[in-house]
Amino acid sequence: MSISADERRARILAEVQTLGSVRVVELAERLGIPAVTVRRDVAALADAGAVHRSHGSVSVAGRQDARPTDGPSLGLLVPGVGQYFDEVIAGARVAVAGAGAHLVLAISSYQASADRGQVEQLLKSGVDGLLLAPNWLPSDRLDTQAWVGELAVPTVLVERRPARQSTAAEFDSVSSDHRHGVLLALRHLSSLGRRRIALVARRDTYTAHQVRTGYTDGCALLGLTAEPVIDSGSPHVETEAIADQVAQLPARGIDAVLVHNDQDAIQLLPLLRARGVKVPGDLSVVSYDDVFAALGAPPLTAVAPPKKAVGAEAAELLLRRIRGGAANPALPVRHVQLLPALMVRESCGASIA
Repeated sequence: MSISADERRARILAEVQTLGSVRVVELAERLGIPAVTVRRDVAALADAGAVHRSHGSVSVAGRQDARPTDGPSLGLLVPGVGQYFDEVIAGARVAVAGAGAHLVLAISSYQASADRGQVEQLLKSGVDGLLLAPNWLPSDRLDTQAWVGELAVPTVLVERRPARQSTAAEFDSVSSDHRHGVLLALRHLSSLGRRRIALVARRDTYTAHQVRTGYTDGCALLGLTAEPVIDSGSPHVETEAIADQVAQLPARGIDAVLVHNDQDAIQLLPLLRARGVKVPGDLSVVSYDDVFAALGAPPLTAVAPPKKAVGAEAAELLLRRIRGGAANPALPVRHVQLLPALMVRESCGASIA
């Protein structure tokens, strides 16, 4: 059975961290993955700062002998690299480097069961604090968050808000206000005269659930009808089937659609053209994430969460905790939310200055 890119990259990173340095060809043999695929994944990991590659070999980024002797070490757990969290990582790296600290990356492959093991490995490496983007969903039991509340080092949650009744609520958090981001998209489309707006969204990530909730709340606030959500991103849902559903929206009087995320939105555009649906003539399309929405044909209007700012703010907050917050009980716990922006492009039908 094939594995996802995130799972492959998590396995590659774990193997490199174990070996320290290894040739790409040998790494491919050890993991049983084609060398061309390993090279592509290593390139993505290198771009994210997780590994260093040189002359056919790959090694741990920021080896111990290159680590600043006077700066703290921060562990960062993300569910994947290559898309959304690349920019979060980049923001954290800049903040950490500017403070003379050291960042260690772990990847958990969008599987909640992998989170705790990855964190344990970060702690064994000697990190002084943790930046965590765990794989939480609203349907999870509260006890799935309890282990975070038991961590003995300063911890900041990244792009996650813990349940209020969870012990994890006692930790700092920095996240994008995705509900506000959805409201921006709905308000903009409404201002263009689009009064029936559908949502295409996943179910498999924390952000997807925030987008779904934001859609329901935003429609109620703006006096719009919340249409049945078109599910995407599930293994049993084919892209062509999703395109069939979206292509039928104009005939039902629905003239706009918000798609989470960029990848799904960009894949959808040519499929709509093949079905005779014009974007934005028949259907305005707005994407959520703005990782590569501008590369769509037409370029996609997109909600842009402040990904780099989230990473930087979380790292700076953790550094404050490490450098005195733990010894200062008067420093309050902070749950920080940063507002997304709307990047207006051709796909929504608005004129661009």
